[in-house]
Amino acid sequence: MAAGIIVLVLVVVALVTAFSAIKIVPQGYEFTVERFGRYTRTLKPGITVLTPFVESVRRRVSMMEQVLPVPQQEVITKDNVGVQVDAIVFIQVMDAAAAAYRVQNLNNAITQLAMTNLRTVVGSMDLDEVLSQRDHINSRLLDVIDQATGPWGVKVARIEIKDLQPPPDITNAMTRQMKAERERRAVITEAEGEKQAAITRAEGSKQATILQAEGRKEAAFRDAEARERLAAAEAQATKVVSDAIEGGSVNALNYFVAQKYVEAFGKLADSNQQRTVIVPADFAGIGGSIAGVLELVRGAQGGPSPPPPRSPQPPRNPPAPATAAPTSGS
Repeated sequence: MAAGIIVLVLVVVALVTAFSAIKIVPQGYEFTVERFGRYTRTLKPGITVLTPFVESVRRRVSMMEQVLPVPQQEVITKDNVGVQVDAIVFIQVMDAAAAAYRVQNLNNAITQLAMTNLRTVVGSMDLDEVLSQRDHINSRLLDVIDQATGPWGVKVARIEIKDLQPPPDITNAMTRQMKAERERRAVITEAEGEKQAAITRAEGSKQATILQAEGRKEAAFRDAEARERLAAAEAQATKVVSDAIEGGSVNALNYFVAQKYVEAFGKLADSNQQRTVIVPADFAGIGGSIAGVLELVRGAQGGPSPPPPRSPQPPRNPPAPATAAPTSGS
């Protein structure tokens, strides 16, 4: 009975020893191994057998990228303005042994390092620079903290400013400044628009004036040309009439008399105030004048000249009284 108990105890001890000697390291982690309290090696992901009662696992280090929040703190800028600032740091352990044995409480050390350097960087800049140059702040912090954490076996991937909160009075002043700046830009834009509109209207008026002047010039030129042609035609007609008179033809005089007679009669008939038209009793004389004109035209065209007309005789009887013919407007 006692022997059975001893055997059972030995089996249990063997099982416990075997399970304590066999170590399985998950992916993304590395374990440090110590022998009698001294670091000997680092276990990679997989299964490993340790020497029982001699070797033991000391630290389990995550090799995955981690995110460390930097608590919010008040930082005084170069122009003496208090700003509430917080950030986040992305780190990754590259050497498990250095991270385990060269610094105690790695995450807290990196957080404190980021807070102190954040105060240093922000405190060396004005408020406007802090608000407008976040990328510059991130780059400076990354360079400083990555260099400081290198001996710890840690790689700082990036640092991002999470939030910047100026005092409320500064925020209100910035809001008013932004509003004034936008109003100024709006006024400038409106003035530029009015300026362009005035220039456009002036250009349009100028073009219109030029076109009107060109139109008047063209009209005057055409009027002058028409008067010149009319004068030439009248001169030619006068020359023809003069030549006819010199040849002893009386038809030219009859032409001028008939022309003036017809023009005067047309003006009398076209008058708006005239309700009656005075028709001469010897209205048939117009026909003779027209016949004389036709003879004059045939003579100018080189046709056979008619017999010379008889000289006008004084009327034997007094002319009959004129009769009034009502017009269509009466």
